[in-house]
Amino acid sequence: MSSTSQAATSVQADIVVDVPVEQAFRVFTERFDEVKPREHNLLAVPIERTVLEPKAGGTVYDVGSDGSRCTWARVLAYEPSNRLVLSWDISPRWQLEPDPGHTSEVEIRFTAEGADRTRVALEHRHLDRHGGGWESFTNLGSGSGWPLYLERFRAAAQRDAAGA
Repeated sequence: MSSTSQAATSVQADIVVDVPVEQAFRVFTERFDEVKPREHNLLAVPIERTVLEPKAGGTVYDVGSDGSRCTWARVLAYEPSNRLVLSWDISPRWQLEPDPGHTSEVEIRFTAEGADRTRVALEHRHLDRHGGGWESFTNLGSGSGWPLYLERFRAAAQRDAAGA
């Protein structure tokens, strides 16, 4: 896995998984609850599950143990088995950002590198749209940010391949 900061206003990370591209896309989108760490939480209570609605115009939200709900992303593009684009509706203060003009984008591309091997490349771009303090988001390219999500995705893909 590599993680680089290609441009000042974006971060990138990628990973290769040993599953076909269709399976990689399906696991990432249908099992996103296993990809997103529970400790990444804007709710006042523990997260029970995270839901990614599999369609353009859908949302990504956490459901709390008390039934509360926190919608923190919108599905901007949903193109099985190639591409998923999400908005990042979280401010640099780790609060929900209600103004779409002050949100960034996370694009995840799935590229076959063989019949049973897929490269998953993630780019979190337009970080500067968040305004003051946006530079703090450049650390999302480090260990506890997007690389952690991709490692959790790899584990989910391996469990899926093993029939778990």
